[in-house]
Amino acid sequence: MNILDRINTDKQAQVNATLGHIGADQLARGPADQRQPLDFIAALKAPGLKVIAEVKKASPSKGLIRPDFDPLAIAKSYQQHGAACLSILTETDYFQGSIDYLKRVRAEVDLPILRKDFMVDYRQVRESYEMGADAILLILSSLEDPQLIRFYELAQSYGLSVLAEVHDRAELDRALKLGFGLIGVNNRNLKTFETRLETSLELVQAMPSGVVKVSESGISRPEDCRLVKDHGFDAVLVGESLMRQSDPGLALSQLVEGL
Repeated sequence: MNILDRINTDKQAQVNATLGHIGADQLARGPADQRQPLDFIAALKAPGLKVIAEVKKASPSKGLIRPDFDPLAIAKSYQQHGAACLSILTETDYFQGSIDYLKRVRAEVDLPILRKDFMVDYRQVRESYEMGADAILLILSSLEDPQLIRFYELAQSYGLSVLAEVHDRAELDRALKLGFGLIGVNNRNLKTFETRLETSLELVQAMPSGVVKVSESGISRPEDCRLVKDHGFDAVLVGESLMRQSDPGLALSQLVEGL
């Protein structure tokens, strides 16, 4: 079992333990669900290369990334220095994330928020809406097409955007066939954790102009940002390289300065 399979198995067990109160008749949005999520996709369509800045404490491959972790202060710094959107890790066991981090940021920061977690159960869509997320991540290597369709339909019913994450051409072809309009290319293979920026450069050639394109992982230098921008990407998702700096927001502004 590779690391992604192990995470997904553990996530399903966690969901079963914590979301048992959500029945099948409570999956879809109802009259009591009044919050209107922010438009995550629209925030990435503005001119210039946009940054989805990640609030991330740790990872399975790198361990603890930021010991002095203050998610709210980091999010506010990102907002101050021009982030278009935020990505907040809520996975607890492998990334030391927390739903509470997202809730705290949502209460005080006005940027659209991607809930960065592993979606394996439809009940997580309602959970994401209730915690204040504006978008969810669907990892194509974790889900079959019928599951992707159901997740997407549920997310749409709540007004949540969906970032479809792909790692290779076969997954990209699936995402395009299913009609996803926001596609992220993860340069890190979640099964091996090998990172290749070339993955983005190779796959973007097959992505039509109407798709909002995001390059994820392995972005650490202004040269990386310029390269993916010149190849047609609308945004980058950056976490680790910013989180290792004393002021993540300032590091963000320096990363995309002049682009």
